[in-house]
Amino acid sequence: MKIAILFDGASAYATKPDLLILSTVEAIERSLVAEGNTVGYIPVFHDGKWIEKLRRGKFDLAFNMCEGIDGIAHLESSVISVLELFKIPFTGATSYTASICLRKHVVNGMLDRAGLPIPKFTAIRRGEPLVGVGFPAIVKPAAEDASLGVEQRSVVRNMRQLKERVEAMLEVWDEVLVQRYIDGREVNVGILGDTVLPIAEIDFGKMPAGRWRIVTYTSKWVTGSTDDVGGKPRCPARLPAKVAAQVRSVALRAWKLSGGCGYGRVDMRIDDQGRPWILEVNANPDIAPDAGLARMAGVAGIEYGALIRSICELALVRGREVPPADEWVLAQRLSGVEVTTGSNRSELDLFATVATAGEGEE
Repeated sequence: MKIAILFDGASAYATKPDLLILSTVEAIERSLVAEGNTVGYIPVFHDGKWIEKLRRGKFDLAFNMCEGIDGIAHLESSVISVLELFKIPFTGATSYTASICLRKHVVNGMLDRAGLPIPKFTAIRRGEPLVGVGFPAIVKPAAEDASLGVEQRSVVRNMRQLKERVEAMLEVWDEVLVQRYIDGREVNVGILGDTVLPIAEIDFGKMPAGRWRIVTYTSKWVTGSTDDVGGKPRCPARLPAKVAAQVRSVALRAWKLSGGCGYGRVDMRIDDQGRPWILEVNANPDIAPDAGLARMAGVAGIEYGALIRSICELALVRGREVPPADEWVLAQRLSGVEVTTGSNRSELDLFATVATAGEGEE
């Protein structure tokens, strides 16, 4: 099979290259080649030339590793939209799911309305009044990933601190999320297809006293930092069976309601009463060999090559789910237009039917 690997070329090949992107791409390539596939790189840049390379490549599958362009997260869904336009089977989330999951206030509102446990939150733009959600609270960008903008000062205890943090954040981001901080254990729930992988936990046992037990940007990306040393992943999490079952159920429902497919991760907190609270739904989470999803899969007995193969298989199955040929006809009938099928009627005839049906209306 001929497979394209898409990734953020603007970041990977920058003056200061993002070596983590390249190392993950190379690990995926090794796994795919070991399965007998032919692999081509499609680095994504702002100039759009990658689109023609993708179109002409006649790839059977696109392994989408592009989490944005030049680190700009909201462009991730734009890249996926190109794959959808060209009808190229691709791994991971659809543009819809990637878009809503990135916008934390949007997915939070949707899940909250569905009755899932979401800590009280609000979104604030420049010029809007400050709204509290109770204290302590955490302030972070409303549409960002990789914990960008999250540090120890993100957690605030009073309105003065909230005002200062929100004003500082709005100098960089157009909209910020203010959410009630849930003290307790933090867990990550990986999902592969419809399967919930073993639950992982962030062990904050070595976090120095006086620091908030949160996953900050430095804890993820600055090896050896105080927050990195203070919070380490552990899988499987040591949870009571009843709590673990509830966590799995809530995570899977949140993923499904978000339109999740392929693979994902739901991050949650468990309060002192054993109640789970959803923090984030992550579409296309990091799948580096040493990242959380691969670690969870490994505990489930799925080695890295098998994980990559499963992700590809899920994409191919979804790619074969083609809508019925008469969907347009059915849609017209449900719009009050009578049409025939199995005749010589062309698409132009159908459009003419719709146009005629609207004549005479004011």
